[in-house]
Amino acid sequence: MLTIYGKKTKYCDGVSRRSFLKIGGFALGSVGGMALPQILRAQDEAGNRSSHKAVINVFLGGGPPHQDMWEIKTNAPAEIRGEFKPISTNVPDIQIGECFPKIASMMDKFVAIRSVTGCSGAHDAYQCLTGWNRGMLASVGGPPSVGSAVAKIRGQVDKSIPAVVGLAAKTKHAPWSESGQPGFLGDSFKPFKPNGEMMSNLKLNGITLDRLSDRKSLLNSLGNMKRQFENVENVNSFSEEAFGVLTSSRLVDALDLSKEDPKIRARYGDGKPYKYQYDGAPTCNDHLLMARRLVEAGVRSVSLSFGRWDSHGQNFDLVRDHGTKLDQCVTALVEDLDERGMLDDVTVIVWGEFGRTPKVNKNAGRDHWPQVSCALMAGGGMKTGQAIGATNRLGEFAEKRPVPVQEIIATLYHNLGIDPMSTTLVDPTGRPQYLLDHRKPMPELV
Repeated sequence: MLTIYGKKTKYCDGVSRRSFLKIGGFALGSVGGMALPQILRAQDEAGNRSSHKAVINVFLGGGPPHQDMWEIKTNAPAEIRGEFKPISTNVPDIQIGECFPKIASMMDKFVAIRSVTGCSGAHDAYQCLTGWNRGMLASVGGPPSVGSAVAKIRGQVDKSIPAVVGLAAKTKHAPWSESGQPGFLGDSFKPFKPNGEMMSNLKLNGITLDRLSDRKSLLNSLGNMKRQFENVENVNSFSEEAFGVLTSSRLVDALDLSKEDPKIRARYGDGKPYKYQYDGAPTCNDHLLMARRLVEAGVRSVSLSFGRWDSHGQNFDLVRDHGTKLDQCVTALVEDLDERGMLDDVTVIVWGEFGRTPKVNKNAGRDHWPQVSCALMAGGGMKTGQAIGATNRLGEFAEKRPVPVQEIIATLYHNLGIDPMSTTLVDPTGRPQYLLDHRKPMPELV
């Protein structure tokens, strides 16, 4: 192992540590035991380069209350209807909850899905990232997340930028911070997670590019590096590519919000103070800005976790807090993408793992309700300005146009330029696997 130490740096957690670049053990940015040159080689095997379609998946961990957001049950009894009133939007005949006035003002750019079905009931992000219940295809390693699949199928837009990034902040309830698993595709297609350790390995503190270049011969001379590749003659090219990732400033710059226009940062807000977080994610509004910057730099899939929506108590206070912040940053994101000419290529989806009980409990909360959930979508070239589906008068089940989770995931794939009807990925046994069981995208949107 070669370790190149830089100057001491103080990180946001207050811990002073040396940043370093490891060649060998960390192998220029390895994840899950895979060296970065090997990751780049595996992703390059896909051999596909296409227009830069992307998805930003905003996970509302804990289960957002469908009847307090996009479909207020005005005709239900008070113990079900709750405290919120509907407000009109800029699309005739569509009303949404009062906590989302900014979204209401630009509803023509959104789609509210009020009748999501097929929720597994598990308290994690897995289904929203893959479309599958956890445990499916377990014998071959499980299905890949959308991000991992698009990384395999489409490859990288730019070889100095990872195809898939997970921004989810670490949570005490770990499944709420999942960024998507590669499943049977293997560790080569894991999302890049820009936490403190990984970022320190991208910043060549105290080392000039000239000094690093002098060490290329050392890397290329390591026999154990050569043995990682099936085709020895490709070692140098992929090692060169790994250096490109580390010496390029594009990824680090995309993650550095201090480089953003202060007026745009103010438009998104920062989501502080963080309230009702407990064991979940903070309301990091600025993660949505970071997602836009990453997509603009070349990332194909960004996932993040926003807030902690498990409102067994104080449901209405929580929605006022989380909902108002979400209203600000999601509209800022959609406006930002639109102004930059990116909205038709980038799909934004906002959803959680399930809905919440129609009846308000004694603690002014709503409990788990996997029978029906909701989603908000924008961009991706979709036919927006719609509210799709409806629950019954009490918000108990999908009465009109049930929309299975996998149908939404199929729509994401379609928007990414991937045909879920015909595309397969080969599992470790050599068997082709379809991306989903339900392979048709939503006809209302495409």
